[in-house]
Amino acid sequence: MLILEYKLRANKSQQTAIDEAIRTTQFVRNKALRLWMDTRGTGPYQLQALCSQLAKEFPFAARLNAMARQAAADRAWFAISRFYDNCKSGKPGKKGYPRFQKDNRSVEYKTSGWKLEADGKQLTFTDGLGMGTVRLIGTRSIETFPIAQIKRVRLLRRADGYYVQFAVQADRQITHEPTGKQIGIDVGLKAFYTDSDGQQVDNPRYLCKAETKLKRLHRRVSRKVKRSKNRKKAIKRLAKGYLRVSRQRKDFAVKAARALIQSSDLVAYEDLKIASLVKNHHLAKRISDASWGLFLGWLRYYGQMHGISVIAVSPRYTTQDCSGCGERVKKTLSMRTHICPACGLVLDRDYNAALNILFAALEYLAAYRTAGQAETGRSQERQNASGQWTSSALKRLRVVKPAG
Repeated sequence: MLILEYKLRANKSQQTAIDEAIRTTQFVRNKALRLWMDTRGTGPYQLQALCSQLAKEFPFAARLNAMARQAAADRAWFAISRFYDNCKSGKPGKKGYPRFQKDNRSVEYKTSGWKLEADGKQLTFTDGLGMGTVRLIGTRSIETFPIAQIKRVRLLRRADGYYVQFAVQADRQITHEPTGKQIGIDVGLKAFYTDSDGQQVDNPRYLCKAETKLKRLHRRVSRKVKRSKNRKKAIKRLAKGYLRVSRQRKDFAVKAARALIQSSDLVAYEDLKIASLVKNHHLAKRISDASWGLFLGWLRYYGQMHGISVIAVSPRYTTQDCSGCGERVKKTLSMRTHICPACGLVLDRDYNAALNILFAALEYLAAYRTAGQAETGRSQERQNASGQWTSSALKRLRVVKPAG
């Protein structure tokens, strides 16, 4: 699925209509969640049936497109099913019991309730809210895709205006030019990441750089009278400050991940449990500011797009083990240099960890290829009369397939 985003040019009345659609979406979602809480055995079909009942009872709900109401009910069921999955899998800690929403900022249309002009510059909403035609501001060519491939149209409200996202059913593939380079990376706080070639990428620390300005904006909000217009304006300026930091992080993560994938044929990284790491209150802000999860998510995405292997390696002892001889050398967080007493190797601790990550990934690939060859030999006898692979053989082959 390809997501194309545009900024909207809308007048005051259109913005008011979009806000009403967003509030109605929140209303339908919360009503669906209340039905699930009050009625035992409620499933997704009952939540979908609720949408038409709400349209009959509440005139403002009837003005929203029917598929948009169904999408709101789908949001409620997504939260419910995630809670069920966490309970069934025995997830430790909180299971994510669904909560009522009070800060919804988007409304989602499916395949009706909107019409895209042929030039791809204007979008018209045809439900009863009166949004009318809005202009799209952006450089992506949505008009090149058939209308049948556009599966969702999502309106979003952000601190700096209104946006629309098109979810297009399309496969994006890029021909990767082989470089013959295999690399392992170790993410950190001193350097954003260190690779197995010894190169380091500096940590941008966008939140730390913007913290002085954000604190000043927080003070301005606290000085305003509650529920006043000036307080709302101050809150909006503060939200724009945080939005700028968020966009800086995303831009850096996308560019760093793309550059790493384009220059390598294999990338290995530490499979960190970031949710557990941020429980350290001394480092939580710096870990969140580094946005490792965002970067690794884009790394996997570009790896799949380029068709190269992106392998997650267990972080167990990657920093402690010597990349030269395998000797385990205990270190504290303050020890930034790896000194091996067995072989005398002296390296930066992150460089040593990156080498260990790469070696572990290469060992995994070697074991995968060996297991795949052995499975291929054994499975020749398990082909059926039509020459297709049996399900048991395919299952084992999928188990050992590397990520990406």
